Amino acid sequence: MALIRWRPFQEIEILHRQMDRIFDQIFSGGSSYYFPALQKPNIELRDTNNSLILRAEIPGIDGKDLEVQIARQAVLITGEIRYNNLSNERGFYHTEFQYGKFQRVINLPVPIKNEQVNAEFKNGILTLILPKDEDAKSQVVKLNFADQKPALPHSNQPYEAPKILDVPVQRA
Repeated sequence: MALIRWRPFQEIEILHRQMDRIFDQIFSGGSSYYFPALQKPNIELRDTNNSLILRAEIPGIDGKDLEVQIARQAVLITGEIRYNNLSNERGFYHTEFQYGKFQRVINLPVPIKNEQVNAEFKNGILTLILPKDEDAKSQVVKLNFADQKPALPHSNQPYEAPKILDVPVQRA
C-alpha cells in the first residue's frame, strides 16, 4: 500500500487562489470580447532613503489607455488593453492574450509628496518615483530596556506589555 502525503496548507492556498480568481472575474466586469478579465498588474515597491520606487508590469497597453492616480498614501492604476481586429483574415484557433479593463490599488507604507512624483512608461513597465514626505523619512527611536519598566522616548508613562486575556471557549 502506497502512502500519499497530505499537505493541507498547499490545498488551502490553491483553493484561496481559485476563489480570488473567481471574485476578480465577477467584480471586474470582464470584457466584451468574451476574454477573461485581466489579472492585476505585477508590481515591485522599493524603499530608498528619500523616496519609494514603484514599478508595475503592464505589457501590451498603449499609454493613452493607462491612467494613474496618486494620493498621499495610495496609488491607483487603471487601464484597458483593447482588442484590435483590423484584418479581414480568418479567425484564430487559440489565444492566451488577455484583453479588457484592469485596476489595482497599491497602499503605500509611508506618506508621499504626491505633487512631486516622476513617472515613466517604457516597454510595458510603469515606473513611479514617489518622494517621501519629510516627516515620513526614516527616524531612529531608541528604547531603554535597562529599567524594569522601560519608557518610550518623549513619554512620561512607563511601557507596559500588552495583557493577554484568557477567555474560555464554549462549544455548540
